Amino acid sequence: MKPTCPARSRREFAAQLAGGFGSVALASLLEESGRAATAPAGTPPLPHHQPRAKQVIQLFMLGGASQCDTFDYKPELQQRGGKKVNFTVTGGTQASAGPLLRSPWAWQQHGQCGRWVTNALPQLATCVDDMAFLMAMNAPTSEHSAGQTMQTSGFVVPGFPTVGAWVSYALGRLTDNLPVFVALPDPVGLPWTGKAAWTNGFLPAVHQGTMLNPAAENPVPDLFAPKNSGLASAGSEHDGLALLAKLNRARLQPGDSRLEARIASYELAARMQLAVPEVLDLQGETAATKELYGFGDAKTEPLGRNCLIARRLVERGVRFVQLWCGSGLAGASGNWDNHGDITPGSDFERMCVRSDKPIAGLLKDLKARGLLNETVVLWTTEFGRTPYSQGSKGRDHNGNTFVSWMAGGGIKGGTTYGESDEFSFKAARNTTMCYDQHATLMHLLGYDHEQLFFRHNGADRRLTDVHGSVIRDLLA
Repeated sequence: MKPTCPARSRREFAAQLAGGFGSVALASLLEESGRAATAPAGTPPLPHHQPRAKQVIQLFMLGGASQCDTFDYKPELQQRGGKKVNFTVTGGTQASAGPLLRSPWAWQQHGQCGRWVTNALPQLATCVDDMAFLMAMNAPTSEHSAGQTMQTSGFVVPGFPTVGAWVSYALGRLTDNLPVFVALPDPVGLPWTGKAAWTNGFLPAVHQGTMLNPAAENPVPDLFAPKNSGLASAGSEHDGLALLAKLNRARLQPGDSRLEARIASYELAARMQLAVPEVLDLQGETAATKELYGFGDAKTEPLGRNCLIARRLVERGVRFVQLWCGSGLAGASGNWDNHGDITPGSDFERMCVRSDKPIAGLLKDLKARGLLNETVVLWTTEFGRTPYSQGSKGRDHNGNTFVSWMAGGGIKGGTTYGESDEFSFKAARNTTMCYDQHATLMHLLGYDHEQLFFRHNGADRRLTDVHGSVIRDLLA
């Protein structure tokens, strides 16, 4: 039996939803009106300055993408491949390392900016004039879960709000029919930390990310009744919602963010029953658009579909889309953790192939539609890789330096900030961390990261903790 939904007009549908709960409605009005000065404690302020962007797409390359084989060209490394070098690490000790491993990929300069990119990423190489590169990113950890948590929340330990939750808290919603913060996991599986990768932490529960998995039979779990349900009908759904409304009204207490979020989620879920199928229906997309994202090729279409859906989500008002490339459950063949081999034909090449065209297609499509002017695209990974070999053809974890890039609203394309040492082993000049990238992101969205905080356990907590500076060289 197919799941049934009430056959209502949009006006009737909206009328039913209008009978929400007073306190939740008030909170929503305060949120959407820009956080009035009389808003209750815990409500963020109005934007501190004129924003340059209003939405974000975060692209996370899970596993530690090798900067030595993508964007960080080092002639010294290429010339001295096979030689032994002692690297100084934290505390002045010497790292015992294998011989230098020159990149097996050909390097070439691209665009008017002359950015070096290997031929492992030929499509992204055509977009470099729209991208701003952070060439000396640093992480205090080389462990996957901690590194992923650091780049998504600003802390190496779990439990803190992710960037998407902070954006949701600060900016509120642009649409009533879709979540403010959506996470698109890799079709092959979830990240290292599972669904905690889009947690709201200690922020009100309504700011947690909503997982949308287009590769699953049910892209949004429990949005529709199970196919084998024989009891779901328009009448039963109406009666069930009415009963839930009555029970929730009776139990709602001021400050109970979990119940408020649950109430809001039921109301949003009803609206999403119409909105989500429309977002996922790609029949209206042209053949040229689908080809741009890599449709028609089994290697590129899965991630290409998620990238196209990310564009459709921001097009329809979703504030923050977190898109994952790589899974913590699929081994080296399903992420960027390429210990064994970074040569042509390896898992590293497979990750490059499956992401290169879809992400380049996303940038080009956003730009062609005028969406890139108001959307920040952020590409990152949890840490980099070593310039010396692990085994004979792979690279080990390296938090000392890696590369991230940003593009879109308010970003000066074609720019480069920071530099690693001559081997791309550690950051050497204008070092940046996730704090600086997050501070820059919030600045583009209209917020001073030092003034955006939430009171928790007696402390004014920030996305950037007590760190971070806006990277002004990246601003247009």
